[in-house]
Amino acid sequence: QVRLVESGGGLVQAGDSLRLSCAASGGTFSTYAMGWFRQAPGKEREFVASVSWTGSITYYAEFVKGRFTISKDNGKSMVYLQMNSLKPEDTAVYYCAADGRETVVRRGSPKYWGQGTQVTVSS
Repeated sequence: QVRLVESGGGLVQAGDSLRLSCAASGGTFSTYAMGWFRQAPGKEREFVASVSWTGSITYYAEFVKGRFTISKDNGKSMVYLQMNSLKPEDTAVYYCAADGRETVVRRGSPKYWGQGTQVTVSS
């Protein structure tokens, strides 16, 4: 059983940067593809970014391309989401997720989920 714990959320102003972290335990982290999702109030959860098990292949939602960067550190069992040029519409609860297959992560059906961390961007 894989346990995922997110951290790094908070309240920032538009244009600021924030880095989310996700610590994984309980599994062979290096074999898992990882992803970040978000859910804003009153909206469905949506895909933000994913990274392959090696950390070498990444995918992004169009609305974060050029602003967000996902990275994976297999040695530390960590995945990160660097968020730059934040906008008020980025306000959401951000979730870390893991699955053995990257395509499953991107489709939004990963096996393991974290509890989420709140990101609030004020205008």
